[in-house]
Amino acid sequence: MDKDAETSVPVHELIRTRWSPRALDPNGQVSEVALRAMLEAARWAPSNGNTQPARFMVGRRGDETYERILALLSQRNREWAWPSAVLVLACVATRNEKGQVPMAEYGVGLAVQNLVLQAVAEGVAAHQMGGFDREGAKLSFALPEDIQPLVVIALGTLGSPDQLDDARRDRELAPRRRRPLAELAFTGEWGNPAF
Repeated sequence: MDKDAETSVPVHELIRTRWSPRALDPNGQVSEVALRAMLEAARWAPSNGNTQPARFMVGRRGDETYERILALLSQRNREWAWPSAVLVLACVATRNEKGQVPMAEYGVGLAVQNLVLQAVAEGVAAHQMGGFDREGAKLSFALPEDIQPLVVIALGTLGSPDQLDDARRDRELAPRRRRPLAELAFTGEWGNPAF
């Protein structure tokens, strides 16, 4: 499915073609090599002072970790995410041997973005979700106090939009939309567009 971003100037293909599908093939696979490459990409993300605050729980379809992550998803997310080949729970390490990790969530965001862009390069669909039970994740995985669950990423291969309910299918098939650059980048004073 062609969901390329409509940009005001050309951007890299990985960015132009990245989107968050919900229609995933229940028989689709993510190879171990591709999964490892995605996690390596995440590992090499920038972080404040090289603190590397990103941590990941990785569940492959059919294993116990996958089932525990799936059970944590909100009902609305479970309805479409169940065909994922892999579910990843991204967590943030808030402390290290030096104390509080500065800008830790920002570091995890950068790591997850690297993971997602590597997924695009590997031909893998990736969809990030905030709708899950964070307290349940802490209990289910016995997370240490300084590890906080942040986001779940569904990984898989594209499936048919026909497997989705009407509202999700419409969103799946609709063109991608973003605010214009003039509403995001300013110069001189707030609200004066840079472009």
